[in-house]
Amino acid sequence: MTPTIVPDEIAAATALWLQQAHKESRPFTGLPPEFAPSNDTDAYAAQAAYVAALCRRRATRLAGYKIALTSQAMRNMVGYGNSISGCLLADQVVPSGSVLRTAGYGRLAVEFEVAFRFGASFPLDVAAREPDRATLLPYLVAAHAAIELVDDRHAVYSRLPQEILTLVADNAWNAGLVLGPEAAGWKHADLGTMQGIARINGSEVGRGHGRDILGHPLDALAWLVHHLAGRGIALCEGDVVTTGSMVATKFPLPGDRVDFEIDGLGAVHCEVQ
Repeated sequence: MTPTIVPDEIAAATALWLQQAHKESRPFTGLPPEFAPSNDTDAYAAQAAYVAALCRRRATRLAGYKIALTSQAMRNMVGYGNSISGCLLADQVVPSGSVLRTAGYGRLAVEFEVAFRFGASFPLDVAAREPDRATLLPYLVAAHAAIELVDDRHAVYSRLPQEILTLVADNAWNAGLVLGPEAAGWKHADLGTMQGIARINGSEVGRGHGRDILGHPLDALAWLVHHLAGRGIALCEGDVVTTGSMVATKFPLPGDRVDFEIDGLGAVHCEVQ
């Protein structure tokens, strides 16, 4: 007789499977049927178990959150029409100018983003009522140009619409964040019209605007705050949130330098070895 597996045990089994898949550098595939999530609730429960396991193994902590698939360029690339979220871990948030080694990833990819830092905890009851830009602003203490690090483990992108819940469980592929300096005067900037330009080895590889991120970077942030509130999670003082790539994901190679510059928010860069 096959024993019944309760949901918490399924999430734990999923977390273990994902850890092993990363350790063995297996290509990204959908989770095995016996514990593959069948809905968003199960997928985020598996993500929580996976992130908790990573924190224990690496003696780190949660540093904030990422939002994925907020621009049309990214939705077209993945073939999925809604946003998803993941977690940032403190030991993977690094400053501009950091050197990355591709040997540490299944396949390293980079995305070009606006990140915010909370200066005060955001009330869960307000988050549950779908906050707007004006409600969010007093809680934010900094904005940054950022490069998100992604490990897609050589995913087959044509299959992703059918494997999106596995992508959620796999912490939305987050593998770190290169955070630019705090921007001065950003609260007075027009975040919707600002332009971002991505370059690899000095050559432009894409550009976008703040309005490409769910209409406005703060609208993307509002989506996340409300989304997390639905799961009983509140944003806390010090949390960093990166709001999704303005342009499609790029895949740097050893020896490449990656730069991203945003009008009014400054620049960030990293080097790949």
